[in-house]
Amino acid sequence: MTTGLIHLHSLLRWVILILLLVSIYYSLVKSEKIKSTGLWLMITSHVMLLIGLYQTIAGRYGWMNVPEGTSVMKDGFYRFYLVEHPVMMITSVVLITLARRKAKDLNYRSVKTLLLIALVLILAAVPWPFRDAAIARPWFPGM
Repeated sequence: MTTGLIHLHSLLRWVILILLLVSIYYSLVKSEKIKSTGLWLMITSHVMLLIGLYQTIAGRYGWMNVPEGTSVMKDGFYRFYLVEHPVMMITSVVLITLARRKAKDLNYRSVKTLLLIALVLILAAVPWPFRDAAIARPWFPGM
């Protein structure tokens, strides 16, 4: 089950990135389609958040499975996956949710700003393949 959730979590990152880019585009051109894409973005990001919280707490490398005597903040792998990644992603989901609220009112400038900040945070927090070998993950799960 854990491997399946990790793969789902990895695949959903692409869905979120595509929806985020489309939503930013709609906020730039001031289209009312921002309401529907913003809704799908929010739903997907919340599902991703739930999967990620489970992985952070009870997953293979979650808080419940940290080896005894390991200093989480001194170990780059655990610090990234148990502190940095969750904090930045939770912040991104909050920003996406706020952007969805602003999209209902068609406040395009606020939506654009919130989504751009969320995009930067997500890009910084994803374990891309070119990152440090300890935290890097493949472009697609199972590769």
